[in-house]
Amino acid sequence: MALPRSAALNERLHAAVPGGAHTYAKGDDQYPENLAPIISRGRGAHVWDVDGNQYIEYGSGLRAVSLGHAHPRVIEAIRGELDKGSNFVRPAAIEVEAAERFLATVPTAEMVKFTKNGSDATTAAVRLARAHTGRTTIALCRDQPFFSTDDWFIAGTPMSTGIPQQDVVTFPYGDLHALSSVLEQHEVACVILEAATQTEPPAGYLEGVRELATRHGAVLVLDEMITGFRWSEHGAQGVYDVTPDLSTFGKALGNGFAISALAGTRELMERGGLRSPHERVFLLSTTHGAETHSLAAAMAVMDTYAEEGITERLHALGDRLAAGVRDVAAGIGVADHVQVRGRASNLVFATLDADGTPSQPYRTLFLRQLLNGGVIGPSFVVSAALTDDDIDRTIDVVAGACTVYRKALDAGDPTPWMGGRPVKPVFRRYA
Repeated sequence: MALPRSAALNERLHAAVPGGAHTYAKGDDQYPENLAPIISRGRGAHVWDVDGNQYIEYGSGLRAVSLGHAHPRVIEAIRGELDKGSNFVRPAAIEVEAAERFLATVPTAEMVKFTKNGSDATTAAVRLARAHTGRTTIALCRDQPFFSTDDWFIAGTPMSTGIPQQDVVTFPYGDLHALSSVLEQHEVACVILEAATQTEPPAGYLEGVRELATRHGAVLVLDEMITGFRWSEHGAQGVYDVTPDLSTFGKALGNGFAISALAGTRELMERGGLRSPHERVFLLSTTHGAETHSLAAAMAVMDTYAEEGITERLHALGDRLAAGVRDVAAGIGVADHVQVRGRASNLVFATLDADGTPSQPYRTLFLRQLLNGGVIGPSFVVSAALTDDDIDRTIDVVAGACTVYRKALDAGDPTPWMGGRPVKPVFRRYA
């Protein structure tokens, strides 16, 4: 498989854009060497690259495009706003509609403020928690990969160059005793975590987190960037019946259009408003935070989820895909090495070497075979636009990839099938 036009555009990107992409997870280092397509267009669950190749796509827009690309209902809603103008010197009427629609969808929240990206929302939550408690220390879940591009989180990653030491402590997911110890040893402003990622919360865990945060006077923040809408339109908090003080949503909220949200109790959120007796908090103030077309997209997404049972469809598609991949992996003798993990609506795949250790070289081999078979994605995260035929085709491609995987395991070396250097982790100290 050759991608000459993509290769040329990748070179131009690296000359003009640090890293060759505006999101590290989209970098060409995340793909096999010389197999990093540049996308020209998308429709539903399919994308086309500039070289004319068509792919079934997973993990669309880093989990943001859950309805499928160019979804008709979303596009129609956006077009209805574009001729009216997109940004004004005062709030537009649609801001009221969008806020009320969101609060009806996420009933644990009493107020919401929209912004453009998830990092701004999580950092605003941290700021509110610090103002409310008078404390500075943040307790974050160390087993979850990403919360923000801001210093308070990035300082704890291998890419911390240029960032001063931050007042952050960590705790493991699923261990109430460990969290209790952290909260006893530190005066914590907030506890921030995702309700679930690749594993379901242990029985009583989230209720215990809620109780510990309350007991120690810490604000509980649930990051729902991924779980929001994919777990349910009410978020993971609706699935697991836990009420956070603050929560953050994004990704699926706009089906690819730039919108995220900070939501929470009136007592906390009003600290960033004009009706609080306390010192003011500079919460969120973004020129483009309430662009009308993005708000229209969000309302269309919320309506589509509620009326068309999108969450249920995502889970059904994911169940079908996971079962098929597991079956072919077992049949070819690589079930211990090619594994599908996570909730059905949010599947990832693990590529393990002969010793059962996560392997970037074997991931490279696997991704290369998927791409050659017309499947692209850093994960198996589904969109509602996938069809049963798409799933069946993907399982066939995975079967071919597993056959090559078995050959590499038998040879004791995946190098001949990698096509070049291995793909690399996003967070690493040197390029």
